[in-house]
Amino acid sequence: MSDLQTLLDERAIVRGLAAFARIVDGKRWDDLSQVFADDLTFDYGAIGSFSGIQSLRDVLVRFLDRCGATQHLIGSIVVDIEGDAATSRAYVQARHQGVGAVAGPVFDSNGEYVDRWERRVEGWRIVRRDASWAIHTGDPTVLDASDSDLR
Repeated sequence: MSDLQTLLDERAIVRGLAAFARIVDGKRWDDLSQVFADDLTFDYGAIGSFSGIQSLRDVLVRFLDRCGATQHLIGSIVVDIEGDAATSRAYVQARHQGVGAVAGPVFDSNGEYVDRWERRVEGWRIVRRDASWAIHTGDPTVLDASDSDLR
């Protein structure tokens, strides 16, 4: 594979991570397939391991539909391409704003996404995500969750 193709593939993956952040912050659940494969597997830490894009949607809805605005910042991205497969490592900082009875407080999560990607007919898609959380600060009731749900 040419160096140019490797750069184009890396750019597509970095853009996919950015798209994920904008999709979840916009609560555009129908757009998850722009980033994730239907047959994805994922582990979000203490909440467990799951299979399938519908399960990902269910997990995101469970926590993010219950809070107000969110902002997922993804950075320090490293991408390794190997033909039609790739691995990305990216730090994530997610801020969640309370709404309704918990309006005002915020809850922050900081960690890392390690994603395995495959080149599919529709483009690069995440087939495996492992999220690890290093820091949680603020009020977890913003997500309608106890602190123990998030560790």
